[in-house]
This record gives sequence, structure tokens and C-alpha cells, in this order.
Amino acid sequence: MSGGLVALLDDIAALAKLAAASIDDVSAAAGRASAKAAGVVIDDTAVTPRYATGFSPDRELPIIKRIAQGSLRNKLLFILPAAMLLSQFLPWALTPLLMMGGTYLCYEGAEKIWEKVSGHASGHETPAGVQGAPQEEEMVKGAIRTDFILSAEIMVIALNEVANEPFVSRAIILVVVAIAITIGVYGVVALIVKMDDIGLHLAGRQSGTSRAVGNALVKAMPKLLSALATIGTVAMLWVGGHILLVGFDTLGWHTLYGWVHHLEEGVVHSTGALGGVLGWLTNTALSAVFGLIVGMIVVGLLHVLPRKKSGADSTAH
Repeated sequence: MSGGLVALLDDIAALAKLAAASIDDVSAAAGRASAKAAGVVIDDTAVTPRYATGFSPDRELPIIKRIAQGSLRNKLLFILPAAMLLSQFLPWALTPLLMMGGTYLCYEGAEKIWEKVSGHASGHETPAGVQGAPQEEEMVKGAIRTDFILSAEIMVIALNEVANEPFVSRAIILVVVAIAITIGVYGVVALIVKMDDIGLHLAGRQSGTSRAVGNALVKAMPKLLSALATIGTVAMLWVGGHILLVGFDTLGWHTLYGWVHHLEEGVVHSTGALGGVLGWLTNTALSAVFGLIVGMIVVGLLHVLPRKKSGADSTAH
């Protein structure tokens, strides 16, 4: 009897170790998948604060909460099931879909640069500086629509990273990624949006140190938002360009990514102690340049050529 009990306890211990190993594997895979989507996460974090700026302070956090709930609903109810079905029955479609998303990211990044250079700012860049329930409702819906595109890209990138995992593991990993990224992004967004209020609160205290920190926070807010916008643009070009380069390589066209990989590994990486960092920077910079080229081509097709054609037609009349 005691021998059977010992055997049972051994089996339970083995199962516990297996479960712990599985949890570690899921955590590690979720971490890798989240890291691969980092560029889009940065962009998501950079884009979202403008939807809450301009409203009264008591409405800022409720707006962020509603957008976060919509983002999680996008990921778990719509994007995750569709991505899992594709990965199970049409895995070959993941690379083309990823490249379509990468092209969109390149276009978004290049469009922002084009608008700054040309002065043709689009309507969706207007800050949410209006008050009232109807305007708030419209702004939240617009933010959730934008988030859907970014969330889809995050989930597909994450899925592509764990495509070889079993079906159930894939699903669990993507749920973990969806929840973790949503909490991370909108937690940071909430902190950014309330930074000026925190600064004003500190600036009103008796302590000279608190006042100095508070005034610094208030002054830093516009600069932080500007820096986030720039980082988001660069991240979109880098991530989009890298997705396209790797996608072309996966589909059999090895020339472009082979050249980038040769510079990264064969030339820069072998330079010494900083070779790894310099290699990564080389890959990132070249991916961003390629993303900018692709993005500008799409911008030209969608914006510049139609505008020239419209001008030529009006002149003819």
C-alpha cells in the first residue's frame, strides 16, 4: 500500500513538474511573441493619448478605460479566433497577411512624414479637443477602429512567432499576449495622459522639491507627446520594413534580406565588443529605410497621383 502511495506521489510530482515546465514554456513564448510585436506596441502607445487630450480631466481615464476594453474585445473576440483558424487551416496565408500589415505600417509611417513635409495634415491628426457625450462617443469609436488595425498586426506577429506550438498552447500564448499588451499599453497611456495633472498637483505642494518636479512634469508633457509621435513613426517604418524583408525571404526572394543579413552578420557584427548592438542597429536602420521607400510608393499611389490628376482635370475644364 505504501509503495502504491509513493508511486502515486511520484506521478503527482512528475505532473506538477510538467505543468510548471509548460507554464514556463508558455511564459517564454509569450515573452518572445510580445517582443516581436514591440514596434507596433510602441506605435499603439504613441497614437492613443491624442484621443483623450482636450477633454476635461475627469473624463480622461474613463475614455482610456473604454478604449482599453474595446482593444481587448478586438483581440480576444474577433482577431484571436480568426488568427487561430488561419494558422490551423491556412498557415501559408500568414506570411502574405503579415506582409499586407507590414505594408500598411510602412504607409502609415511614410504618410506621417509626408504630411509634415508637404503640410497636408489629415483630419484624423486633429486632437480630441471637443467636449460632450456625442463627441466623446465618436472619438472612442475612432480610437477602437484604429486599435483594431494595430491589434491585428500585433496578434499576427505574435502568432507567427509561435506558429510551431500546439494549437492549445498557441491559443493560451495569444490570450496572454493580448491581455499583457493591452494592460501594458493602456496603463502607460493612462500615466501619460495624467502626467500633467500629477505635475500640477505636485506643483501646488509646499515642498520646493515637489514644486520643481511638478513644474518639470507639466513642461515635459508636450515634449513627451512629440517624442512619442516620432518614435511611433520610426517604429512603424522599422517593423513594417523588417516584416516585408523577412516575408520576401520566406517566399523565396532572398536578395534583399540576404544583403541586409550579410551587412548585419558578416560586416558589422564582427567589428568587436559592440558588434551585436551595431548589427541590430544596422538591420533596424536598413529595415526602416526599406519601409520608408515602400511607404512613400503607397503614399504616392494613394495621395500624390490622385491630387495631380484632380488638378489636371480642373485645369482642363
